[in-house]
Amino acid sequence: MKEAVVLVHGIWMNGAEMFRLRQRLTDAGYECHLFKYQSIKCSPEENAEHLYEFQHSINAPVVHFVCHSLGGLVLLHLFDKYIIEKTGRVVFLGVPVNGSEVARRLSSTMVTRWVVGKSIEHGLLGDRPVWKKWRDLGVISGDFPLGVGLVVGGPALPHDGTVSVEETYVGGATDYLTMTVTHLGLLYSEAVAIQVVTFLRAGKFGDEASELLFDVT
Repeated sequence: MKEAVVLVHGIWMNGAEMFRLRQRLTDAGYECHLFKYQSIKCSPEENAEHLYEFQHSINAPVVHFVCHSLGGLVLLHLFDKYIIEKTGRVVFLGVPVNGSEVARRLSSTMVTRWVVGKSIEHGLLGDRPVWKKWRDLGVISGDFPLGVGLVVGGPALPHDGTVSVEETYVGGATDYLTMTVTHLGLLYSEAVAIQVVTFLRAGKFGDEASELLFDVT
């Protein structure tokens, strides 16, 4: 039976933007499942409850998680609230675990607060559960400064247009990697996909030699 990967999208998204990454993971031999959730109407903690039910229904011996942006905060609540029996690894892509400066600015005024909704509740403002090394965790951040976050001034450099590299640092993570991509580019880059697969297979990111873990054929 194949190992499974649960893809968890970010704020304002529905998972369709993860198509390229999903296809590359499928080509690498993984059984992919897309978890869709309401990023504005429900808090990360509330969405974690639905994610628990979703992953529990997957019939696979190993279940990995690949989370983009807000999706990583949902994942932190999942492991903080529930016992996840199946083994697997976790990859965070541009996840603002230390809070999002862009979200802080949007939530600071009545005019724009609705844009972030309940995502700021124990989530995008930094008050999220601590990562307690439940699994191997690989963190990839981007440093190509182009994205929607620039509309409100953007975070501190280096950043991916929406999330700064500093905002992605997780205490207890297994490995870190910064790549020259934008926030959305983390989902479309083949180089990022190679590193995701490498981490899922080896528990660490790779150099040119170990990138061959990704079978592009």
